[in-house]
Amino acid sequence: MSGADQKRSARDRVAVPGGQAPGEQVPGGLFPGDQVPGSRVSGGRTSRDRIPSGRVAVMLPYPFPGPFDYRVPPDLSPKPGDVVLVPLNRREEVGVVWDMPPDAGVPDRKLKPLIGIIDTPPMREPLRRFVDWMAAYTLSPPGEVMAMALRVVRAPVGPAHGWRRADPAPEIRLTPARQRVLDMLAQGEPRSTAEIARAAAVGSSVVRGMADAGLLVSTLLPTRAPFAIPDPAHPGPVLSDDQAQAATTLRHAVADREFSVTLLDGVTGSGKTEVYLEAVAECLRQGRQALVLLPEIALSSQWLARFERRFGVAPAVWHSDLTSRIRRMTWRAVAEGAAPVVVGARSALFLPFPDLGLIVIDEEHETAFKQEDGVVYHARDMAVVRARFCAAPTVLVSATPSLETVANVEAGRYTRLHLPVRHAGAALPTIEAVDMRETPPERGRFLAPPLVDAIRDTMARGEQAMLFLNRRGYAPLTLCRHCGHRMECPNCTAWLVEHRARRELQCHHCGHAVPIPVECPSCGAANSLVPVGPGVERITEEAAALFPDARRLVMASDTIPGPHAAAEAARAIQGREIDLIIGTQIVAKGWHFPHLTLVGVDDADLGLAGGDLRASERTVQLLHQVAGRAGRAEAPGRVLLQTFSPEHPVMQALVRGDLEAFMASEAAQRRPGHWPPYGRLAALIVSAETGPAADALARDLGRAAPHGDGVTVLGPAPAPLSILRGRHRRRLLLKTRRDVAVQPILRGWLAKVAVPRGAKVDVDVDPVSFL
Repeated sequence: MSGADQKRSARDRVAVPGGQAPGEQVPGGLFPGDQVPGSRVSGGRTSRDRIPSGRVAVMLPYPFPGPFDYRVPPDLSPKPGDVVLVPLNRREEVGVVWDMPPDAGVPDRKLKPLIGIIDTPPMREPLRRFVDWMAAYTLSPPGEVMAMALRVVRAPVGPAHGWRRADPAPEIRLTPARQRVLDMLAQGEPRSTAEIARAAAVGSSVVRGMADAGLLVSTLLPTRAPFAIPDPAHPGPVLSDDQAQAATTLRHAVADREFSVTLLDGVTGSGKTEVYLEAVAECLRQGRQALVLLPEIALSSQWLARFERRFGVAPAVWHSDLTSRIRRMTWRAVAEGAAPVVVGARSALFLPFPDLGLIVIDEEHETAFKQEDGVVYHARDMAVVRARFCAAPTVLVSATPSLETVANVEAGRYTRLHLPVRHAGAALPTIEAVDMRETPPERGRFLAPPLVDAIRDTMARGEQAMLFLNRRGYAPLTLCRHCGHRMECPNCTAWLVEHRARRELQCHHCGHAVPIPVECPSCGAANSLVPVGPGVERITEEAAALFPDARRLVMASDTIPGPHAAAEAARAIQGREIDLIIGTQIVAKGWHFPHLTLVGVDDADLGLAGGDLRASERTVQLLHQVAGRAGRAEAPGRVLLQTFSPEHPVMQALVRGDLEAFMASEAAQRRPGHWPPYGRLAALIVSAETGPAADALARDLGRAAPHGDGVTVLGPAPAPLSILRGRHRRRLLLKTRRDVAVQPILRGWLAKVAVPRGAKVDVDVDPVSFL
């Protein structure tokens, strides 16, 4: 088939999972906790149906609206899920044999033949059904969704190379570092460069230099199992009565081998991780695989230590910092069942588990689980869907559950387990609001006297303190004190953030960066640019002036770039090598520092600005989580919130420790207007190369907006970030009652409007960000 014919064949057969016709209640009209459709897929075919001989449908990892048809050569017998190599135009591409029936109307002579079946584990039926469901729910091309499960499928991982001692070795003078390497290799077993560097405490350049000098000889490493098998019988920590009761309930849910969703919540420090690890242990006893999703992979360092204490070995890890070789090895190990437990970021949801028996979403309330680029989806919600396709229980874990999850508990869709007290007798910290109107900082500073005194007292007792400000860099704004010019990004409607350590101004949206200018680019005045407002670097500078003898550590994404840096930071803090921790949201969750007794929050009002309907909910969650870092052992904890609005409901809820009443109040405000979770939202984000082009397309969409009972369209209006990465943006928002499916409405709406070249309409079902 020609390229044009093949695309036309795919375009005419858009996949609609569940077999529903347009306008019916499609899977995308369901809430993730609702009943997921059965095994039917497009055209009524299931993967158990036999594919007609002679041709197959192949899904390719590109934004086509459906699979392409290919002719099957006589020597091949592809089955649904097989990973195949096919021609596409003038190149070869990897695809998956899909369940959709081929188009009998296309003559055989126009079909191109399959090239071959790749020797790799097939994509199993539950994962294929999940891809179709997710594509329908998010209004994404199914090939783009499938691509997230297929990105590392290539040739099998080849043999690994390592080093052994040369025999005989050349007679050259040995440095202490080189001698340590040779001593480490004295037992004769070859090791990889990374293993040698870690065990001998040397850099990889030392290893390579020794190879160049003839001291080491390259050799193949012996084949080993990629991951050790965790032992569910390995002695774990002693659980409290509350923990043991919750663990028993989760073990039964896993043993039942049925879909369910359980919210495991409790106060910070109540030992939720230890409880759900018992569910992982039961999953291992059942011979099934478990997946744990974390919102920040930096959290994995302490989590991995807990896992090893419980099971004796480390799990498989999946995140973007892995090398391509490790990713390929991990992918294949998961597909072959050789990785019983995987912990990872949201992309781990698309790994090819053959028998997934448990999914845990830790810190389920975190917005980091929402992917905003490419295929837009929320990993928490899609994890619930994948678990249903795998007949597996899901555990949502949080000390501050999202209102969406709470609403599902109240509706009876999810069950709830609650841990009311901290583990091992630790007490919850006291939380106080520091009214910045009554006790302001000294001129030119940002830390109020009560917080400064509390930090001094804490360190004088030999305890650790933390300063929290959810803002990277030195200052969020730089302006000219002579003419008032503000340094803005040329590509975005955003100010440039000063990063003094790098001596540059940077846009945190597109990455544009320039050196800090000496003269104002508007009026030319020299040395007139001044920073306005604090970032975490500026707080660090102030802390250095106030506490010059304190050993300080900054924990932000600029200074903690990955899991290894996070592990080293955690080691230093737990080893009491640090007196004062200064950090952004990376320090707010998951960490356990037993000697940390004071948390001070600068600008606690920061998240309350703007028109985000979840602003208060997110702020109370973030501040409650960061407050929970204090007093997790014997010494009591104290939290000081610097605020200009101590009377705000968020501050009052935190001070009183009454989050349930706050969430009930939030629910009462949203329910009458059918705002989530009591209604549905879907955003259309229009972008174009010019403002007039974006306005024209947004107006066309506004004129074609749907109407009906329980359906409202807001906009069009300029997005808060009206220019992003050089593209002009406008937004429209579809709001419906909860019983109205948004996907058929969106499809009908978009079909009415032609999108001109250079313009784009992105769809965000269940939006989290409104920028």
